[in-house]
Amino acid sequence: MSTEPVAASAEEKQVAGEGTAMHEGSEDEKLQNARKQIEFYFADSNLPFDKFMWSLHTANAEHWVPIKTVSSFKRMREYVSNGHDWIVKALRTSEELEVDEASENVRRRTEVQQPKGQFERSIYAKGFGDENSDLQKKLEEFFNKYGETNAVRMRRVDGNKQFKGSVFVEFADMKSAQDFLNADPKPSWDGKELLIMSKEAYCDMKIKEKGLTGKTAEMRKDSIASRKGFNAFQEMQDEKKGKGQKGKDRPNPEVWLEFMGTKIRVQEEDGGSVKNENVPYIKGATMKFTGCGGDASFTEMKTPLRERFARVPYIQFSKGDDVGLVGFDKALTEDEIEYVKANLKTVNSNEVQWSIPEEEEEKQFQIDRANFAARSALSRSQDRKGGSSRGGRGGGRGGRGARGGGRGGRGGGRGGGRSGEKSQSAVTSEEQSGEKRKRAVEPDGGPDTGVRGQAIPTIAPSKKAKTDAAS
Repeated sequence: MSTEPVAASAEEKQVAGEGTAMHEGSEDEKLQNARKQIEFYFADSNLPFDKFMWSLHTANAEHWVPIKTVSSFKRMREYVSNGHDWIVKALRTSEELEVDEASENVRRRTEVQQPKGQFERSIYAKGFGDENSDLQKKLEEFFNKYGETNAVRMRRVDGNKQFKGSVFVEFADMKSAQDFLNADPKPSWDGKELLIMSKEAYCDMKIKEKGLTGKTAEMRKDSIASRKGFNAFQEMQDEKKGKGQKGKDRPNPEVWLEFMGTKIRVQEEDGGSVKNENVPYIKGATMKFTGCGGDASFTEMKTPLRERFARVPYIQFSKGDDVGLVGFDKALTEDEIEYVKANLKTVNSNEVQWSIPEEEEEKQFQIDRANFAARSALSRSQDRKGGSSRGGRGGGRGGRGARGGGRGGRGGGRGGGRSGEKSQSAVTSEEQSGEKRKRAVEPDGGPDTGVRGQAIPTIAPSKKAKTDAAS
């Protein structure tokens, strides 16, 4: 299906480009512009990623959507004054949409198809200055000079929604994307040359800047490449996975984790994961250390931190690197930042420098934390579901690398006081398969764990005591 791109409202978070500013042109041009706008709302590039539009699309079995509802959207307001019949007239010229006999509803002529190659057809461009009221429309017109676009997305700062001065643009085909990237002279804005590259090159640049490798680098790239927010295809896939054996609907009990004050559902994909958009961003809850000389001892680092912080911080460090991150369960005060600097002056016998990471790095770090906590939560819930008093790996006796349950003895099981730390290390080593345990990740000291069927997951007091004893 070929969908002509047009601009959508800010609320829908998708914007497609228009070839020219035709709203001030002839009557035929106005009708064409209105038609294109509504076609975009129903397009493969927008409909399955717009939760409100999808709810309208699926509200009835025939997929009819009220024309009056669509006409009320922000980018349609300039046409509403022409009347309902005028908008119906515009829609009747569409090859992609159809209007019912009563001229009250509109729907697609074809089934929704999952878009392919969006990442490969997307580019990054920076240098657009500050935002003004008509910047979106100017951007659409600018990029459509190079080829047909499906979406022009203004990038914004989470929290205050301030425009970053950069955009991601999805072109309708690879040729248009390449024409833009290889344009001569190079694209410029207000007389200044833009910084441009493919979206893939942008991902690689950010990964290199952060010094990420292995699975963390892959997760970072997936985070940038994937579309954030609602995804109807993913929702439908999740529903299918909820089907029980023999065709009966038997959805598995849900696993939830409490992460930095927010309750998040654990997905079973990849052995336990969370959706990036569900992870809260807590600004200022992370500190970065530099100069450790390629090694770090979690035990030595956490000992002075326990004196000040109720929950043991989460430490992320790759052996051989000179830098690492420490995550806390809340935003740090100035006094707490100074405490860390004063009481953790050295790591691995080397004097380190402490700083606050950049926003994007901190966001990704918190996503990594949430995914690690999700894997641990799912693993524990599965152990509880299938374990016994003398289970195998992860069971009553704890099994290899996870002793500390079932049979007694000092520290709550065989393995003594260090059982809690070993259990978490086993989880980490399983995640690092093929990477020779390069990545060393210490689980949160807080209750970022989930239990099937429980509203608020908790960690057993005995396990917390063992973790403390280990350090």
